[in-house]
Amino acid sequence: MRRRRFLHGLTATAGAPLLTAAAPHAARADDRAGPGRWRAGPPTLTPDDIRFPTRSRALRYGRPDEVGLIGDEVARIVDEAEAFLSPGPGRPAPSFPGFVLLAARDGVIVAHEARGHAVRYSGWDEATATPVELPRDAWVPMARDTIFDLASVSKLFTATVATRLAERGALDLDAPVAATLPEFAAADPAKAPITARQLLVHRSGLVAWLNLWSLPDNEARLAAIHASPLAREPGSGYAYSDLNLIVLGTLVERLTGHPLDTLVAEWVTGPLGMADTRYNPPPELLPRIAATEYQPATGRGMVRGSAHDENAWAFGGVAGHAGLFSTAADLAILGQLLADGGQYAGTRLLATDTVRQVLTDHNADIGASPRGLGWQVDQRSYMDALCSPVTAGHTGYTGTSITVDPVERTVFVLLTNRVHPTRTRGTDSVYRRRPARAFARSFPVRPVSGLTAWRAGAADGATATLTTPVRGLTGEGRVAFRLWYDTEPDHDIGAFEASGDGGASWAPVPLALRSGDWRWETDGTFHGWSGRRWAHATATVPAGTTQLRWTYRTDPDHQGRGVLVDAIRVTRGHRLLLADERPADAARFVADGWTATER
Repeated sequence: MRRRRFLHGLTATAGAPLLTAAAPHAARADDRAGPGRWRAGPPTLTPDDIRFPTRSRALRYGRPDEVGLIGDEVARIVDEAEAFLSPGPGRPAPSFPGFVLLAARDGVIVAHEARGHAVRYSGWDEATATPVELPRDAWVPMARDTIFDLASVSKLFTATVATRLAERGALDLDAPVAATLPEFAAADPAKAPITARQLLVHRSGLVAWLNLWSLPDNEARLAAIHASPLAREPGSGYAYSDLNLIVLGTLVERLTGHPLDTLVAEWVTGPLGMADTRYNPPPELLPRIAATEYQPATGRGMVRGSAHDENAWAFGGVAGHAGLFSTAADLAILGQLLADGGQYAGTRLLATDTVRQVLTDHNADIGASPRGLGWQVDQRSYMDALCSPVTAGHTGYTGTSITVDPVERTVFVLLTNRVHPTRTRGTDSVYRRRPARAFARSFPVRPVSGLTAWRAGAADGATATLTTPVRGLTGEGRVAFRLWYDTEPDHDIGAFEASGDGGASWAPVPLALRSGDWRWETDGTFHGWSGRRWAHATATVPAGTTQLRWTYRTDPDHQGRGVLVDAIRVTRGHRLLLADERPADAARFVADGWTATER
C-alpha cells in the first residue's frame, strides 16, 4: 500500500472545489433575451461550457478512424515535425536533432513516433559557430520512451500541487504569500500583497529573471528573489517570470513541511502512474535521456541527465519552475487528466470545478497573455490550429510542449532537444505549430449538402478566392450559404464580396449569421472562432451585381482550421439564379486556393 505519510488532516477526498477561487466565467445576463430566444454575437466558449466525461479510461493505442479522424492527415503530423530535422526556408540549421510526439483523441493514441537523435553532439565551437559532432557510432537514436528535460513544462506540476492544496483548504490562493513566507516581503514591503493566484498567472510584479545559479547556496538564491525590486505593482500587469513558480514551490513546501519533489511524486505522478517522470533521474536511466546544451560556463560541458536550466540546476535540480524529466507517454497522462475534467483511469486528482478554474483566463481583465492556474490558455503561437478559447498547454525552453483541448478531448505532446548542442537553434515555435496544424486538420468537416464543400487553402501569407458569375440580378438579390470558419482572430480574414463591374472592383457584402441559438452580423468579413460548426449566412446583394466571391487572406504565421462554404444559393424574389449543387452552376465557380473537399 502506497504511503500517505504527510499532510495529515489535508487528505480529504479529491474532488472538493477550490475554496477561495475566483468565480469562473459566467454567462452574461444579456446573452439571452428570454426563454427560447436567440443570443447576440458569434458563439463563445468558456470553461463552463465544457462537458467533461463521467468516466476516464487509460490511454490506449488505436486507429485514427476509431475516433473520427482522417488517417492521411494524422500521418502528416510526424512528416511536418520531421521537416525540422533539416535546414529549410528561414532556418539555415535544423531546429533540433530529434523529437518524440504523441497525439491522442478521446483517450486513443493515434500517433506516437520518434525521429532523429537523442544525443549527437559533444560540444559547440564558438569560433566557427558550428556544432561538434560525436563519432557516428556514438549517436543515440531517439526512441518513443526517450526521457526529456521538460524545462518550464515542470511548472504545470507545481501548479497541480498548489491547486490540490487549495481544494483541501490548505492554501488560500488569494491570501498574501507573506502570511506563510514572511521573509518574502521582509526586505521589500511592496511584495506584501502578492498572492499565490498572482504567482500562478504571472501577475505578481516580480522581475522576469535573476541569475541565481552563480550564488553560493539556496538561502542566498531565495534571499535574492526576496530582495529584488518589483517591476510593477502586484496585480497591475502581466510578465512571465520563473521566479513566480520558484516562490510558489517554496510556499507549498512551507505549508506541507515536505520538499517539492516529494509533493509532486506523491500528489501527482504517483497517483497517475507516471513512472518515468521525476526530478534528478538516477544514473541507470542515462541511456534513455536526451542530451541538452553544451554549457562550459557552468562547468558541466554537454548537459545530459541534470536540469538544463541553470537556476533549477543550482537549486539541486528541484525547483518550482523547472527540473522535471519525463516521456511523451507520461506527459500525455497529465494532458488526459485535464481533458477528462481532473480524473484519469479511475483516479480523480482534481475536482471538475477546479479544472474549469485551471482553464479560465485570469488575465482577461487586463487583456494580457491568457493564463489559467499555471497553464497557458488560447496560445496560438504554438497551439496553432489546435487553439480554442479553452485550449490549454505550456512550452519548455528545451523544446518541449503540451497542448490539450478539453472540448474535443485532444492531447498533443511534442518533445524535442532543440537546445542540443546550442540554445540558438529552434528559437521560433513554427516547429510546434506545423505538426499541431496537421493534427487539427485531421478533424473532418462534413459537407452540409452534396458530396463536397468548398474549402480554402491552408497556406501562410496567401489569399485564396472562390469566384462565380451571377446573372439576372436586375433587382436586389438574396444570397444564402453555409459557412464554417476557425481562423486566427484579427489576422486571418475571410470575406464575402460582390462586384458590379465584372471583377474590376470588389466590396464586402454585410452578412447575417446564425448558428444554433446565436445570431450575429458582420460587414461581410469574418474571423476568429465560430464554434467549429456550420453557420447559416444570408446577404442582400445590390442590383447589377455580376460576380460574387469568397476570400480568405492569411498572415505569414499562425492559423486556425480554415474556412469552408457550402450550399450556396442566389435568388431574386422566388427565382433561383444559382445553386452550387446544380452541375452547370458548380462548373462556373473559379477556385484559386480553394478546393472541393469531402471532409
